[in-house]
Amino acid sequence: MQTKLTEIDEVNAAAAFNEQSIVFDKTYAANKIVTYKRNRVRAVLKKYLPLNSTILELNSGTGDDAIWLANEGHTVHATDIAEGMQEILKQKVFAAGLAQKITTEKCSFTNLDMLTHQRTYDCIFSNFAGLNCAKDLSQVLIHFNKLLKPNGVVILVVMPKFSLWEFLLCFKGEFKLAFRRLTSTSKRGAKAHILGQYFRCWYYNPLYIKKCLQENFKLLQLEGMCTIVPPSFIENFPLKYPKCFSVLTQLEDALKTVWPFTAIGDYYIISLKKEGLVENHRPVFQP
Repeated sequence: MQTKLTEIDEVNAAAAFNEQSIVFDKTYAANKIVTYKRNRVRAVLKKYLPLNSTILELNSGTGDDAIWLANEGHTVHATDIAEGMQEILKQKVFAAGLAQKITTEKCSFTNLDMLTHQRTYDCIFSNFAGLNCAKDLSQVLIHFNKLLKPNGVVILVVMPKFSLWEFLLCFKGEFKLAFRRLTSTSKRGAKAHILGQYFRCWYYNPLYIKKCLQENFKLLQLEGMCTIVPPSFIENFPLKYPKCFSVLTQLEDALKTVWPFTAIGDYYIISLKKEGLVENHRPVFQP
């Protein structure tokens, strides 16, 4: 029964993101907060990725990050469960002449043991909370050790269980949205929708991910995102209040790695490094 329910959740999520794929790039291209978020994530990628890295990207969407990574000299295997997203990604890769740098595969992150590219990577990357569609994120994270090279890195953008900006909506009377993360449970999650397609999502605090990966990984960095800067659904804020938006970005940059700002934003970026272990999980000793 658990497996069937998980499959239903994935089918619903795939249908929703298939609908969104048609308008995704057009919708978010001009959103300054989305651009701000991408720049934040890419700064972390630049910080921790070695030159010419091989990257497994989960929920790659229409490929903006994959194309950026390829232009930075990396090789990306871009995966997504939504066929519509994959098709647009392939078109963009072809148009950019990056077929040698980017491969694609329709695959759920709950089925990483079924990847056609069964190899090890320098990095596993997932942006913009796609992993929040996982009902049991531990069953995704369990594959990371096998898929990463020793000293490989994990860089994930995830939604926590509390968002200060969403909580503030209770003062506008929007109680359902304000408390949706706090009231969601591991069984039923929270209902979300895109263009009329409904699916469920779940929220995970940084401590959950650290505990799941504590055996073979060490934390490199944790930073909150859209804690002080408004989330992207308040898309007109930078246009109406450009000076205020600039001040807020500077303030968030100063506080992004300071508790509690690391875990009360719309998202957080968590970066971990696989310690130098071989497959039997024993240390590699040098004579």
